[in-house]
Amino acid sequence: MQKDEEWLYEISPKRKLIDLNFREIWRYRDLLVLFVKRDIVTVYKQTILGPLWFFIQPLFTSIIFTLVFNNIASIPTGNVPSFLFNLTGITAWNYFNQCLTGTSNTFAANAGIFGKVYFPRVIMPLKTVISNLFKFGIQLIILIVFYFYFIWRGYDINPNSNLFLFPVYVLMMALLGLGAGMIISALTTKYRDLSVLIGFATSLLMYISAVPYPLSEVSKKMPEWDWIVKYNPLTQIIEGFRFMILDSGIFTWSGFFYTLGISVLLFLIGLIIFNRTEKNFIDTV
Repeated sequence: MQKDEEWLYEISPKRKLIDLNFREIWRYRDLLVLFVKRDIVTVYKQTILGPLWFFIQPLFTSIIFTLVFNNIASIPTGNVPSFLFNLTGITAWNYFNQCLTGTSNTFAANAGIFGKVYFPRVIMPLKTVISNLFKFGIQLIILIVFYFYFIWRGYDINPNSNLFLFPVYVLMMALLGLGAGMIISALTTKYRDLSVLIGFATSLLMYISAVPYPLSEVSKKMPEWDWIVKYNPLTQIIEGFRFMILDSGIFTWSGFFYTLGISVLLFLIGLIIFNRTEKNFIDTV
């Protein structure tokens, strides 16, 4: 009888409760890079304006927010120009929003390829988060350009010592978007209408995340409801983002660690649900 040979790779349905499997992801790193490049190159292919949409969306949104919330509704932004205030919040919000919406239909959008070939399924939501970093970088450049423009105009705006936390805030946005997106993606394998509701839900979420207004204004005008906004982890990220870049807003270390904890917890929950769903989702999609 021939002696059993050792397999080079073994694919098994048995998984740990929390299993990101970095070794397997590293083995398929070329595929991950390929998917990231594809997302960046093809997302605006065969469009009239192409990559200019990266610039247009945050600029026009900031202009509308400035006109509606600051000029018409007269919401103050302190010493910070209202346009720059809005652009900073929108830049942070866009990265989270793109990560969430991009990963929320992972199973439904990739059912064809998942049913034909094996690779670590978590690569698909990961490539969305990584490719969105490219878009975030472009929008960050726009923010920096306007930042120096307003300094040149004589506005007293300066970053503060919390700027070293910038990578942590980006990581928290990625973890929140990835975790929530993986949960929604798992749920949409059974409940298809959730994919329709996600756009509506994110629009509402933006308005309770202190994107178009300062958190301090909520405490002043609606103190009985400010807890809804204050304990929203996205609010802490938006406020912290503005605080370190514009030195304007509310920052507390308790709020920072609270948000970091929620981000990691949501990501782990999303990973558990994602790993459980990928075993039999092909039967329901």
